[in-house]
Amino acid sequence: MKIVRTDAELHLPTLDDRLTELGHKLVLLPDGVTEEALVEALRDADILMMCYTPVTRPIIASARNLRGIVKYGVGIDAIDIGAAKDHGVTVVNVPEYAEQTVAEGAFLLMLALLRKLPALSARMQSEGWTWPEPQWLGRDVSGLTVGLVGLGRIGQQMARMAGQGFGARVIAHDPHQADSVFQTAGVKRVTMEDLVRSADVVSLHTVLNDETRHLIGRPELFQMKPEAVLINVSRGALVDEAALVDALDKGQIAGAGLDVFECEPLSPGHPLQNRPNVILLPHLTFWTEDAMLRLEEDTFARLQELIEGRPVTIRSADPRLRGQQGAVYP
Repeated sequence: MKIVRTDAELHLPTLDDRLTELGHKLVLLPDGVTEEALVEALRDADILMMCYTPVTRPIIASARNLRGIVKYGVGIDAIDIGAAKDHGVTVVNVPEYAEQTVAEGAFLLMLALLRKLPALSARMQSEGWTWPEPQWLGRDVSGLTVGLVGLGRIGQQMARMAGQGFGARVIAHDPHQADSVFQTAGVKRVTMEDLVRSADVVSLHTVLNDETRHLIGRPELFQMKPEAVLINVSRGALVDEAALVDALDKGQIAGAGLDVFECEPLSPGHPLQNRPNVILLPHLTFWTEDAMLRLEEDTFARLQELIEGRPVTIRSADPRLRGQQGAVYP
């Protein structure tokens, strides 16, 4: 069976070796592969594995033997799901491999901002020491209000760490979750307006779609407390970056920790760069040895289902993946 994997810069040595040892023809393509090159590679392919590469309707329509698209990761925004359904191609992602990992990344960004670690480290690097001046005063997590936009798997892990682990008051906005989920997590349900107005930390853990694009824009940013910080480890376009830059310039919020951006990779000279109160990460809060081992195992399990012609297990709650023929929803 021919399997094409894009974004080969993401090393999956165990998975690649297992597929090759089983006799499958594995074609590796780099991140940024052209649509024409991908169409050519998929002309006689059975399965496409992708992470970041856009999979458009023309690509899907040209792949006549394609039976499945496996996103080795969570977000499916780069895949034309409608086109896949129209052509009978099953789409599956791997949503559970890094819930704790990404939540830890968000928590790390929050702690670093609250304790002003980037600015302190820069001062130490340049001058060798600094004294306990007012500008370096940090804040304890205990007693703060942490506001979560989205209370899915990662949001629930963040709530556990902030609330049970560090004694924060945790509130959340998620119109798609039942009250029982909030109760189990020990989180108070609030409106979006109440969240941005009252939270000391606003942390984003929701999917990107037409409803959530620029969910955090100028109105939300300028309602936040001036001492509040924004964390985004979800999807870059949840935040209006131009409005965020304006809010930071005007001191409307205290800082931001970002692992995702509207356009990736960032271009040189981006206005969010070189700010002492902004932490920028290259979309890598998921990137740990443990998480990648889980990713390889879960991806291999979904591939085996496609290869053997068995129903494909869809564990994602994303409604876009519902209603697919040849899929099961545990």
